[in-house]
Amino acid sequence: MSVELDPQKQARAKEYALLKRYLWLANTCKELLYAALWLWLGWALGLRQALQNHIANTWLLVAAFVLIYAGGNLLLGLPLSWYGGFVLPHRFELSTQSAADWWRDQGKALLVGLPLGLVLVELLYLALRLTGDAWWLWAAGGLLVFSVLMVNLSPILIMPLFNKFIPLGEEHADLAARLMALAERTHTRVRGVYKFDMSRRTKAANAALTGLGNTRRIVLGDTLLEEFTPDEIETVLAHELGHHVHHDIFILLGANTVIVALGFYLASLAMHWAVARFGFSGVDDVAALPALALILQIYGLFSGPLMNAVSRWRERAADAFALEITGKPEAFASAFVRLANQNLGEVDPPRWVVWMFYDHPPLGERIAAARRLTV
Repeated sequence: MSVELDPQKQARAKEYALLKRYLWLANTCKELLYAALWLWLGWALGLRQALQNHIANTWLLVAAFVLIYAGGNLLLGLPLSWYGGFVLPHRFELSTQSAADWWRDQGKALLVGLPLGLVLVELLYLALRLTGDAWWLWAAGGLLVFSVLMVNLSPILIMPLFNKFIPLGEEHADLAARLMALAERTHTRVRGVYKFDMSRRTKAANAALTGLGNTRRIVLGDTLLEEFTPDEIETVLAHELGHHVHHDIFILLGANTVIVALGFYLASLAMHWAVARFGFSGVDDVAALPALALILQIYGLFSGPLMNAVSRWRERAADAFALEITGKPEAFASAFVRLANQNLGEVDPPRWVVWMFYDHPPLGERIAAARRLTV
């Protein structure tokens, strides 16, 4: 049975997308203003001096400064996080999460992210202290190693903290066998097919192929299993397999590393100006952290669309792979129509929005590409 776009849901999708863009703008302005105020009002130098009166150890000084600086930013951003993460999805009938569960997730994210963030900043300042003007190269290389570790370990160490992953049961045995056979056809080794409890938080659907090597597994949201046909799920999974066949994880990591390295290099040049302008003792002065954050945030406004363009290129290749290996363009098209309806995905966003924000091609483009093959 053919699945068609719901005009009413598309109208809602456009409204939802517009509000999320306003939210992005508000959050971006908040981030830039917060860092700028710490510089121009002298808070950064004042805090560093106050901490030095009580803390002699450089590592502890960096940790204390980061906790205070980042903590203030987190508290200021909580209203926007609450609105974007809880209020807005409930308003558009996408969320199934209670307020208590939302706050619990924020707590878990903080417990995971805080130690990792502190380690990364401490290593950054170690590079600043020891490697001089070459710090940007060491920082980019270190971030690449960290990213590879996270891709490999996240499915077994972090993702289970937020969702329950269980192997598909007997009721989905045929689907599991079909997806495993598809993985074998693409010479992709996976540990198994799992479902996870997306419905605890959202009505949206999704699937993924997570991990690398021995940690690679197929994961399907329970919302996907409930609403999509086996053929549709197969085409969605084939798309994910396409990324692994094309080695897109490494292509994207490589592209991101180049973009990040360029950003760190430009930041290393700009930091010399910031040191002279605001009276820091050097680029390794922890009081200069807001300057580094501000420089990288501005760079991100320009580099983000470039990385999105690389991602869209790889997504189109994965779509083509899925259509070729399954030979089911009708199922592919209907799967993405269901995603548009169920996830309130805007099928025809403005071109500038795609350029600025989209790391996937618009749903309308992907549906049209599949339907051209059914003619």
